[in-house]
Formats: sequence, C-alpha cells, structure tokens
Amino acid sequence: MSSGTRSTQLPSSHRRLRRRLTALLAGSALCAAGLSATGAAPAAAAGPAPAATPVAYVANYGSDTVSVIDTATNAVTATVSVGSAPAGTAVTPDGAKAYVTNESSSSVSVIDTATNTVTATVPAGAGPNGVAASPTRVYVTNYPASTVTVLDTATNTVTATVPVGAGPKSVALSPDAAKAYVANSGGNSVSVIDTATNAVTATIPTGKPNALAVTPNGTRLYVTSDVDGVATVIDTATQTVTTTVPVGSRPYGVAVSPDGSRAYVTNAGSDTASVISTATNTVTATVPVGDFPISVATTPDGSRAYVTNLAGDTTSVIDTANNTVTATVPVGSTPASVAVTPAPAPPQAADIDVNLTAQPRLSILVPYLTYTLTVHNTGPAPVTSATLKAVLPQGASATNLSPGCTAASATVTCSYGAIADGASAAKTFRVPLSLLALGQVKVTGTRTASAPTDSQPANDTASVTCTVVSVLLATCP
Repeated sequence: MSSGTRSTQLPSSHRRLRRRLTALLAGSALCAAGLSATGAAPAAAAGPAPAATPVAYVANYGSDTVSVIDTATNAVTATVSVGSAPAGTAVTPDGAKAYVTNESSSSVSVIDTATNTVTATVPAGAGPNGVAASPTRVYVTNYPASTVTVLDTATNTVTATVPVGAGPKSVALSPDAAKAYVANSGGNSVSVIDTATNAVTATIPTGKPNALAVTPNGTRLYVTSDVDGVATVIDTATQTVTTTVPVGSRPYGVAVSPDGSRAYVTNAGSDTASVISTATNTVTATVPVGDFPISVATTPDGSRAYVTNLAGDTTSVIDTANNTVTATVPVGSTPASVAVTPAPAPPQAADIDVNLTAQPRLSILVPYLTYTLTVHNTGPAPVTSATLKAVLPQGASATNLSPGCTAASATVTCSYGAIADGASAAKTFRVPLSLLALGQVKVTGTRTASAPTDSQPANDTASVTCTVVSVLLATCP
C-alpha cells in the first residue's frame, strides 16, 4: 500500500505526529543512522571483551534514554539515561564504549558497555547529531554550526573542530579510519575529511543527503537522498557519483552488510526498508517495517538488520536471509538511531611445540646426560606462561636444574615465562649415568599448562631415547 493511502487511513492524531516528525527531520540535526566504521577497523589497544552476543544500542530522542537490546533474545536488558534529545549512536570497534550525541544538551554521553553506565559527558559543539567512532577518535556532526567535532577516546576531550558543509547530519568512517565522510543536508554535499590532518580534502555534490555508509572494502559510499527518494552511490577513489538507486519515500537510514553484498535503506515516508544488491545497484526486496523507520544497523554476522521506527517507539528486526521482520521490540520514545556492538574477538591461542634433546657428558668422575627441554611458540599469540614436565626412567633423578625447574621423584617440572610469537625458551637438567639402567633410556617431555590456550596439542610431547652402555659410556641421537 502506498504511503499516501496509508496516511489517509491514519487517525488524525497519528497524521499530526507524522507531520511533526517530518518537520523535525527537515529542520533538525536528527540523524538517520547510528554510525561507526564499516569493515575492518584499525587495531586498538586491548580493552574489555565485547558481550558474548552482539548488543544493539538504541537512542530514544523523546525519552532521553538509550535502550540496550540483547540480539540473542531481542529483549531490552537495560535502559540508560543520557542527555537531552539523544540523536546519534556509535560503538567503538572494540565494543567497549558507546557514544551517544545529545542534541539539546550539546554533549556526548559515553557509555561503558560492560556496565551500561554513563562514565563521561563531553561538551561537543552545538546540536551534536551524527557520530562515528574509531579506536582513538570520535567524530560528531554539529548541524546548526556546520562543523564536525573530534573527540579523543582516551581522554574524552575535544581535539579539533572541522568546518564542513551546511547542516551536517551524519558521518561515517572508511575501514582504515583514514577518512571521515560527512553528509551535509543543508549543503547538498558530502565532505571528505582527512583524519590525519582534520582538513576537508574534497566536497562531493549530492542532493540533500541524510545518512551514509561505506562498503567494507572502502571503495563505495551509499548515501540516502531525502528529496530525490534515491540512494546515491559514490566512488571513493574518484569521489564522484556513479549511479543512483530509486528506493522508497523519504529514505533516511542506510547500512551496508558486513560482507558488502547488500545495502539497507530505511524509507520514513513509506514505512519500509529497501534491500539493495551492491553488485547490481538494484533493489532486490522491500520489507515493510514499523512507523517512520529512520535508522538501521546490521549484526556483525549480517544475519539481522535492526531498524528504529521513530513514530512507532519500536525497533524492527529483519531476518536478512528471507527479508522478513521476525521481531518488533518496544523501546523508548522516538527511537532515532541504532548501533550494534562488534562480535567478540576469537580467543587468543598460542601453539607450543615441545622439543627434547639429550647430550652425553662423559668423564671419569661423574658422567651424565644433559637434557634440554625447549618450548617453541609457533603463535599466533605470544605465550604468557607455560609449564612442561619431563618423566625420567624409574629410579632416576635430576640435578643441576635451570632456574624455574624443580625435581620430585622421577619427574622434572619447568616453568617458563613470556615467549614471543616465533621465539623459543630452553631449560636444562642433568641425569647421572650411575642412576640409569643399562640399555635404552627414554625421557619424555610434555606441556602440562600454558596461557593462552594451546591450539595444536599434537605437538605438546617430545621424547628422546639414549643407550647406556656402561656407567661411563652412553650414546644419544
């Protein structure tokens, strides 16, 4: 059913609400999407691990809160009070923090995602709206000031203010965070900021842009155009418009799937989401969602898209495999944006390769065998600690142990400290020939513990067999 037909069937109070929301979007900084860097983010210092399942943060413009949705259950697990009129949301690439722009408070709230509490409130220019986060910096659009405020994530302080086009609503980062793209709704353009110098290096003409998203490979930019009812595709290398894709009425939010194959556009005027094939730049599906959809974000695996419905006070969950809404989550008043935390990083692993060698040391006084127990770290992570145990023949004992090794009965236990990827560490001990029986003598070394997890247990054991001919003579391989 067309948006015009639907509007005539709405109660008069509902029609007035839609008119007010339309006016708000037309004359306000209210952004169309919660934005963060798309694709692989630059490496960041280690921080708190993301939640076991991704979490969606929804900024509720009308209730001054952020709803926290567990994407495993699609239940709201927390509601966080922030500043006045929260508009934009972004999550840092490590998932440790969520940044929320408060349009009426002229501030940004910093949420600790581990505790879902506000840990800082940062002044961020007039009417902050769109926001994008890199590991070290946060970029905030200031609609009435026509600027972008740059925050340092370590200190939560403003480090730069960049003039851009008129009425900047949204911002997105290139996968390497080297460029910030800003949608200037009032200036009918997209500004390109060099994040190393905080200078605008290009301005790309675009019809009344609302939101924008970068493909994971960084080659294309998808921009929603409110007036034209299209998604504009920009080649980031040439910084030119290559095509436009007709979508629904009043397109606002946009997100690109993690694999880069699809772009999702929310159409506020037709209460739908358009699914665009990025291979052909054509709409392959149109999904009915809630009332006045304005923002969209995908889960890290691309299996779901979360759409905030500004007039419905809900978030629609789209199953991207079949392009159907599988859940509708009640949130706060006037949900304006959504951002989803990244997937948890895979646990670190370090493969320990155990090696054991023996060398006869023959003398008339005290002949003995010297054993060398070596740990080689084949990576990929550095080893923080390791413990190896060597089992000796029955009745044998060890002497002259390296620091970190202890002997008890017929065993030697050695502890190792940090070992870098690709490095080795060795410890030695001696076994007097007088304590060994004649014939073949086998000693086995085994990894008994290590951190982080050992990824290849098949090489955790090594043995060496020597031949004792007499108390004065032995041979080893």
